[in-house]
Amino acid sequence: MKEIYLDHASTTPPSKEVVQSMLEVLEKDYGNPSSLHRKGIKAEAYIKETSELIANHLKVLPNEIYYTSGGTESNNIAIFGVAEGYKRNGRHLITTQIEHPSVLAPFKKLESQGYEVTYLPVNEEGYIDLNTLEKAIRSDTILVSIMHVNNEIGTIAPIEAIGELIKKVNPHTLFHVDGVQSFAKLPIYPKRWEIDFLSMSGHKIHGPKGIGVLYATKGNKLNPLQYGGDQQKGLRSGTENTPGIAGLYMAVKNAYESLEESRGSIYQLKQRLVRHLTTEIKGTYIQGPNLEEGSPYIVNVRFDGVRGEVLLHALEDKNIYISTGSACSSHKSNKSATLQALGLSDEQILSSIRISLSPNTNEEDIQTFIKEVKNIIPMLRKFTQGGKKR
Repeated sequence: MKEIYLDHASTTPPSKEVVQSMLEVLEKDYGNPSSLHRKGIKAEAYIKETSELIANHLKVLPNEIYYTSGGTESNNIAIFGVAEGYKRNGRHLITTQIEHPSVLAPFKKLESQGYEVTYLPVNEEGYIDLNTLEKAIRSDTILVSIMHVNNEIGTIAPIEAIGELIKKVNPHTLFHVDGVQSFAKLPIYPKRWEIDFLSMSGHKIHGPKGIGVLYATKGNKLNPLQYGGDQQKGLRSGTENTPGIAGLYMAVKNAYESLEESRGSIYQLKQRLVRHLTTEIKGTYIQGPNLEEGSPYIVNVRFDGVRGEVLLHALEDKNIYISTGSACSSHKSNKSATLQALGLSDEQILSSIRISLSPNTNEEDIQTFIKEVKNIIPMLRKFTQGGKKR
């Protein structure tokens, strides 16, 4: 039975080129990039080359690129680093109610340390109101953190307009963007969009796990979270993950080479998927932004009367893989904060699943998924209704 993987927002399988690049470093160019001999210099070259590639695509400077263990660490460095490094300027922070847990949890921690956090509400499509944001920014606001693409519902925030607004109201307020679901998938230009800090991750774009990137504008006063080796200008001490960085290079290179073509074909697949589900299965609802405005890669769908987790396991038996929400929190009993913010009831949240696509997804995958869902949903609804009657 062919495997159909539709959980790419959680992680993506690394490409063969990525694996080969990593193996070359692990087996041959394994030197410590801080060493002065040629093994170290060769390892350092991988880092330099990757930084130049990423910087070129983002239109930033290579020395503004820092490597981390992933999106979570990048988010934490940016948020805690600003809070500590700029606390003399103020202790007011702004974010939204639908951020990733690796953003919301640091803000909750900072609240316990005496910082004041404003959590902006969103409408039923996951968008903040720019007038509300404008009114929330104060003279003591040191940071605004808003994700580019929501990882559960695919809402694309108007980051360029948000960045312009922030700097207009308070030029000293810093702007952090969680770009984990948009980097190398959608255009993003930190300098032009007034972004001070941008978080990225390798394993969302067919790169390796364990490697992330933080863009931090030159001249920032970020306080590091760890101390020791003074690598990466002291912001992120510790021997760099050279195999991961080498793999990231290939992932970024491949993603940007086919960026426009991939995005267009994935959008077509998403259109077909949504059309078939909503017209052929009663009680089916797409949650979040409308089809034209949301990310091509993410679909959040609700089948009334069917538990998302039950559907997930029924599809798993068919070798089809989806998720019920953020992979970082879906194993917990907590209901999705994002779907709660949209105004959905507990029952509606429990009936929701996320389908996420990638350049690896093809027409056959979508057709097979639709076919299996059309067979499974009526059976699950019948079983649920029968259980209620008893």
